[in-house]
Amino acid sequence: MNNIREATTEDIHTLCYLIKELNGSEISHGIMENRLEFIKDSPFDFLYVYEEASTILGMLGFRIRENIEDLNRFGEISIISVDSNVRRKGVGRSLMEFAEYLAIRHKCMGTWLVSGTGRKDEAHRFYKELGYEITGYRFVKHF
Repeated sequence: MNNIREATTEDIHTLCYLIKELNGSEISHGIMENRLEFIKDSPFDFLYVYEEASTILGMLGFRIRENIEDLNRFGEISIISVDSNVRRKGVGRSLMEFAEYLAIRHKCMGTWLVSGTGRKDEAHRFYKELGYEITGYRFVKHF
């Protein structure tokens, strides 16, 4: 956990790169700056980076989710992205372990995440290795 710290505005360029690594979509510096401002003002949202030798290798978004229907709290891994040049070297595992640490610290009963289908073989296998199970589907309607 020594390599993980909160993201700052100085990290914007690399955060934009890591989001593109994750889903192939560009995000502007202005939008990322807006996201960091949102996170700073939110008591439920957090953004961290994994850094070695002053180089950011991954990012983790964490959100506290209070469920209304059954009165429980989960830690949501809202984003996890690791630079493709260093995948399978423990960065993602360290970020996932940190998310679980955060969930325990915030008195959550577990963690969950939504994963896309773009890299499902690799990513889904990774999540299953860490003990995550598929429990449903996400339905989306765009406007």
